[in-house]
Amino acid sequence: MSNFSVANATDTTTTGQLTIATRFIPFSTAGEGHIVNITQELEDLLADTRLDAGTATVFAPGATAAITTLEFEPGVVQDFQRLFDQIIPREQGYEHNVRLGDGNGHSHCRAGLLGPSLVIPFTNGRFTLGTWQAVCFVCFDNVPRDRKVVVQFMGV
Repeated sequence: MSNFSVANATDTTTTGQLTIATRFIPFSTAGEGHIVNITQELEDLLADTRLDAGTATVFAPGATAAITTLEFEPGVVQDFQRLFDQIIPREQGYEHNVRLGDGNGHSHCRAGLLGPSLVIPFTNGRFTLGTWQAVCFVCFDNVPRDRKVVVQFMGV
């Protein structure tokens, strides 16, 4: 089990048979490519909604973070981090760094390439993920940060 604490619901709406429930997962990251497996927290939140079928939108607020799926094992994590070092190097002439001086131009480019959200279907109260597929939050910023993931369930 991770060291996450799952926040209480901020909103649950039921219209007819469709329920929309919004939840948050707060945590801290180490920055610079820190990858956090949030699959168990998502499964716990889904179980708490008592929904049977629908979709979950998993969203990372902010311009230097992303959501993806990976096989969460050390080799893949290291390969994934190395991939971003190769295609979007930290030390390059980013206009963002020139204008703002915060040194995280690469962070914005990496997050923009990967994207801030996923939609994951669920049936019989379980996500339809593959055997080795984990939902991961990726912090691309160059400093540690307190983060949160927004999860919105829509289903019956």
